[in-house]
Amino acid sequence: MKKNKTNKIALFEGQKIRRHWDEDKELWYFSIVDVIAVLTNSDNPQVYWRVLKKRLIDEGSNETVTKCNALKMLAPDNKMRLTDVADTETILRLIQSIPSPNAEPFKLWLARVGYERLEETADPELAINRALKTYLQKGYSKDWINQRLKSIEIRKALTDEWENRGVKEGLEFAILTN
Repeated sequence: MKKNKTNKIALFEGQKIRRHWDEDKELWYFSIVDVIAVLTNSDNPQVYWRVLKKRLIDEGSNETVTKCNALKMLAPDNKMRLTDVADTETILRLIQSIPSPNAEPFKLWLARVGYERLEETADPELAINRALKTYLQKGYSKDWINQRLKSIEIRKALTDEWENRGVKEGLEFAILTN
């Protein structure tokens, strides 16, 4: 299912972070130097990124750096220029490596979410309760939530049956589940 996204600029405390929605991969890509500029208040975020890249490689985090690619984005001079970008997961990993008070709230949030997921692995009912709480906080009615959970259960039973009858994940599976 395609999501209707636009290439808007995300604001973080009044500072702009350029981003791009990839329709094919269904992923957001964020300008790394923009994130660094916001989190570090660096006068030269490009140099900061270059130093951070080297440090990550030296520490053995080659995969993180490899996941950062160049994408043409609108630069401050209103020209399209190649800019290093990363998807949300990689940006969150990079934030973990930035020693800055502005990055600390993200790091604390990541630690809390990681802890919650570990707890949910031990007790899956916690994940269901978290989903219910999130739906309620978003303003969904209890009837809607119950219907949503039933539809998930029915879809799971249906996809299990398809799998039992030999439908493999891939194009056939995508067609049936779309």
